[in-house]
Amino acid sequence: MAIVKVIEVIASSDKSIDDAVRNCLKEVSKTVHNIDSIYVKDIKAHVKGDQISSFGVICKVSFRVDA
Repeated sequence: MAIVKVIEVIASSDKSIDDAVRNCLKEVSKTVHNIDSIYVKDIKAHVKGDQISSFGVICKVSFRVDA
């Protein structure tokens, strides 16, 4: 039986929500292996003046634990 662990990660990007999720995967995969999925729990945009300055995501990353 596989054991799956879930961690919560906050990531951001100046470009887009998609890029923020990709940044999450890029950083987590440096130290976590066997990643199965990323669930985007929350999305936000930071605003400066009348423009969006950056995007943020809170993600739940699921991965299989080596036995």
